[in-house]
Amino acid sequence: MDSAKTRQMTAGSPVVLILTFSLPLMVGNVFQQLYTVVDTMVVGQVLGVTALAALGAADWTNWMMLGIMQGFTQGFSIRMAQNFGAGKTEELKKSVAMSILLACALAVVLLVLGQTFLPGILHIMQTPEANGVRDNSLLYLRIMFAGIPIVMAYNMLASILRALGDGKSPLYAMVIACFINIGLDLLFVAVLGWGIAGAAGATLIAQCCSAVYCLLVLRKVPILHLEKRHWQQDTKLCLLLMKLGLPMAFQNAIISVGGMIVQSVVNGFGVLFIAGFTATNKLYGVLEVAATSYGYAMITYTGQNLGAGRLDRIKKGLRSAVIVAVFTSAVISLLMLLFGRPILSLFISGSAQEVAATLEIAYRYLAIMSYFLFILYLLHIYRSTLQGLGDTMLPMVSGIAEFAMRTGVALLLPMLIGESGIFYAEICAWAGADVILLTAYYRKIRSMTKREQITEAGNSL
Repeated sequence: MDSAKTRQMTAGSPVVLILTFSLPLMVGNVFQQLYTVVDTMVVGQVLGVTALAALGAADWTNWMMLGIMQGFTQGFSIRMAQNFGAGKTEELKKSVAMSILLACALAVVLLVLGQTFLPGILHIMQTPEANGVRDNSLLYLRIMFAGIPIVMAYNMLASILRALGDGKSPLYAMVIACFINIGLDLLFVAVLGWGIAGAAGATLIAQCCSAVYCLLVLRKVPILHLEKRHWQQDTKLCLLLMKLGLPMAFQNAIISVGGMIVQSVVNGFGVLFIAGFTATNKLYGVLEVAATSYGYAMITYTGQNLGAGRLDRIKKGLRSAVIVAVFTSAVISLLMLLFGRPILSLFISGSAQEVAATLEIAYRYLAIMSYFLFILYLLHIYRSTLQGLGDTMLPMVSGIAEFAMRTGVALLLPMLIGESGIFYAEICAWAGADVILLTAYYRKIRSMTKREQITEAGNSL
């Protein structure tokens, strides 16, 4: 196993740096999405439409917990990227140590809260009890939430690596874990007949393998050889890390709550509609995979260049990222419109009538998302750049805007145009967030440029 390759992003072509950092993440995220896609395919094909509906009913609740963990770990990594970009090795080590301690404490809290409130959440979401949908959703989530420490460990370790410019090691971890997950899915669900519990167990075992891989890589990074003094509690630093991580975690949580409200509306349209909606939602991660990767790249790129005092490179990098992101979204949208139906059919089984009805619902939703995908890509670029600049509050506000738009449209539009109105909730949520993010970025960058010009003028006197 090779040692992790740290990478400075404070010199060289921004577009080349962003792409070379993003591509391994993109491939890794594709494999990570295969976790969900394979779970859905195996459950849908082996266990049928009802089990697929149960998986869909659990989707947003599971994503909420994952989003909270990712929010904290990404927030912590901003400080690490800034320390690394500024060449402050001791401060970097301290940030890593305190981040790990905070992640351990948060994992315990989330584990207890998750297991305690699961039944109530599914009840509030009006998850159907018919055919065991609610019972299967609860079983799946209980197992997934039992693995919160494992998921937190992977996200924390991967965030440390990315903060140092290493996007390849998390990729290798995901590739290994993906193949393990596929094999275990087939064994647990198709061969041993463990049902939806087998799918959850396969995912957690695979995630544990990816966490172990990242840990082994980090142990070989000389700059991260921590000593006893680095583990001594630093309350001020912990508060700073929480100031960065908490808004991002809250942002993801509030977005998830909006998704859960949407799911509660979807649950009222029957099992076939839930199954079709779920099939497309499982492709959502594939649609978003490049955007997420560009976002990770921009957090690291912006954080390192901010630490190095290179505001000019931040502005240039943002322009390059926008062009790349819009082009990528156009390519993905075209592929989905052309090949969406055969891809979606892989998730669905049942009678010919059930399959046809479910597929029609799923493709209508996929087509609408594909037409407006560029809006989602701009959201990730601008949100991540702001976060890399150390501003996690306005991105959090954009998450609140997403929540308001998503829930407002989901509750009102179906009453006006029927059940298809629910498909526009995501698009409106992306657009609402974009308005805030673009305005916030350009205001902030103008303010920072002005301060830089004043400082330079003072130094020249």
